[in-house]
Amino acid sequence: MIQRVIFHVDANSAFLSWTAAYKVNVLGETVDLRQIPSVVAGDRASRHSIILAKSGPAKKYGIQTGEPLFQALEKCPDLTIVPPDYELYVEASRHFVQMLRQFSPMVEQYSIDEAWVDMTGTRRLFGDPLLAAEAMRKRIWEELGFTVNIGISTNKLLAKMAGDFEKPNKVHTLYPEEMEEKFWPLPVRDLFLVGAATERKLKDLGIYTIGELATADPAILRKRLGKHGETLWHYANGRNADMVTPEPAENKGYGNATTTSKDVTDRQTGHRVLLSLCETVAMRMRKDGKSGSCIAVHLRTNSFHHFSHQLLLHGATNITSELFTAACRAFDEAWDGQTPLRQLGVQVTRLAKEPYQQYDLFSGVSPVQYERKLRLDETVDALRDKFGEDIIRRAKFAGSEDVHMAGGLSKVRRTGVTKPMPEEFWVEKR
Repeated sequence: MIQRVIFHVDANSAFLSWTAAYKVNVLGETVDLRQIPSVVAGDRASRHSIILAKSGPAKKYGIQTGEPLFQALEKCPDLTIVPPDYELYVEASRHFVQMLRQFSPMVEQYSIDEAWVDMTGTRRLFGDPLLAAEAMRKRIWEELGFTVNIGISTNKLLAKMAGDFEKPNKVHTLYPEEMEEKFWPLPVRDLFLVGAATERKLKDLGIYTIGELATADPAILRKRLGKHGETLWHYANGRNADMVTPEPAENKGYGNATTTSKDVTDRQTGHRVLLSLCETVAMRMRKDGKSGSCIAVHLRTNSFHHFSHQLLLHGATNITSELFTAACRAFDEAWDGQTPLRQLGVQVTRLAKEPYQQYDLFSGVSPVQYERKLRLDETVDALRDKFGEDIIRRAKFAGSEDVHMAGGLSKVRRTGVTKPMPEEFWVEKR
């Protein structure tokens, strides 16, 4: 039986690396952001100002991904800050995955900057796994301009864990026979899917390392952590049978959330934010040919308390106005009208491939009216696809500074439209 060979390939500090490569290779700048204390972060004047990516020199100041920008500036006042460019990231990610597919057709993208590659049976083409990984790492650097870490093992879990060993620009192996030496001494928090809450529960059981978790009684873990505890026990023992699947899993729901520039303190403003979220959610649903029959609103107060409320609809729909009406009902039932809100979200679940409605004499909506609403939304989608999101907006946003299509990371991630990068960005810097 042929032993499986799985690579986990992760771009090092992707957002910053991709920005740096673009600035040096395309714009001709002489300063490489990767060589100085620098970060990718949002507008320092907004509440979105957190560190999205950092350079190696910035890390030496103790700057962490996810921390507020003002804290990073306290650690390093001369920090260079560049804004995120998600259009660039999507394009860089596309080239990244295309490169991986030149080594194997079995590529599963896990996130925008990492993927698994099933290299089983490619030894005659690229040599043994270490040689193949070095060739892959070298080509990505020479042709795309950024570095990666590559983890090698016999399954996806151990390959990902290997890829998280020493960074950047490294290749590591973690085969089952290497687990006791390389894997088990690590802190239990380093194990895939172990978060802060789970770490605390494991430490309450006297489990501090992955090795201690691997040798623990699975019955105790199951009693303390439920099914998740049993899963972690298998992971600690290096067991993972998931196959590399090139096609992404189908969405189980559609949602968007946004942190507002100032607290929401009245229902009119709250409804306007919900409409901007329903616009983007419904557009994505129509693009994928999906409808939903359950809608939920998620709210976060300015003291960071989170609560939510959901409603079942009379049918499955992807019409913006229908989702918006339901979202407003859920919002009005959930919010007291007084507590300031800093974040609102909308999520649609219970998906169906075709829309359906239960009509009655008292609903006020006929099949013909419903069909007209759907055709109108599809026409608006087509206009926005062709001319941009700002070509048309609803009257509720007239004279308002609020974003009329909110949520997600950027227009690119909502529409999938990217601007082509110059070819010189993707070739070796001369």
